[in-house]
Amino acid sequence: MNPPIVLSIAGSDTSAGAGIQADLKTITALGGYAATVVTAVTAQNTTGVKAVELVTPTMVTAQLKAIMEDMSPAAIKIGMVGSAEIATAIADSLEKYAPRWVVMDPVMISTSGRKLMADEAITIVKERLFPLCTLVTPNLDESSLLCGRTIATIPEMEQAAKELAHRHNTAFLIKGGHLEGTDHLCDVLCEGVTTRHTLPRVESNNLHGTGCVLSSAIATFLAKGRTLQEAVSEAKAYTHRTIARAKDWRLGQGNNGPFA
Repeated sequence: MNPPIVLSIAGSDTSAGAGIQADLKTITALGGYAATVVTAVTAQNTTGVKAVELVTPTMVTAQLKAIMEDMSPAAIKIGMVGSAEIATAIADSLEKYAPRWVVMDPVMISTSGRKLMADEAITIVKERLFPLCTLVTPNLDESSLLCGRTIATIPEMEQAAKELAHRHNTAFLIKGGHLEGTDHLCDVLCEGVTTRHTLPRVESNNLHGTGCVLSSAIATFLAKGRTLQEAVSEAKAYTHRTIARAKDWRLGQGNNGPFA
């Protein structure tokens, strides 16, 4: 029996801790077959991003056409988009091919707080990509940007998840990895109803790519037939185990090492 095909649409990370490389490892580890569409090439390591070069929208469209017309992925994960033109190319293809499951990790703000997406790209993502998704997985900074106010507590996360899910007509998972003053990690899922997904915090400096691993794991579990609630729960548990396994790694000289 063939493994389910999961397509990752994302940027390339030379350190292999995030982006396409993290997605490839995660999808494979969970029993899927990973296909890829590259949106950007980055030069980065554990100390930070050194350079970014976007792929042309025409090439993004060509990659999507090649995969969608031959392999028919069971699920799609979207990561780094990079520009309004690339976001438009992806939205056009999703409308054309209508995949069943689409999980988007909206890579809008870096861990250091740097804005990674121009305003015009954010507008296209909100207006065209979000409504085509099954699930969107913003972190606290991205949720704050999308809501236009600071999201910093679990009740605020629940309200934000409800608001964003209603506004964009899709499910939202607000990730609470940056919550302060707690020894547990709580993510809030709104899929009609709002539920909390909580696990103990693992103290580690190796957290580069957590959003990529979580979102590609959710996409893989959806492709394997899980419900959205089940996929989120199992993907969170997988990410937690993987972080715990690698908490003592020292790969590189920076303060944000890979774990997957």
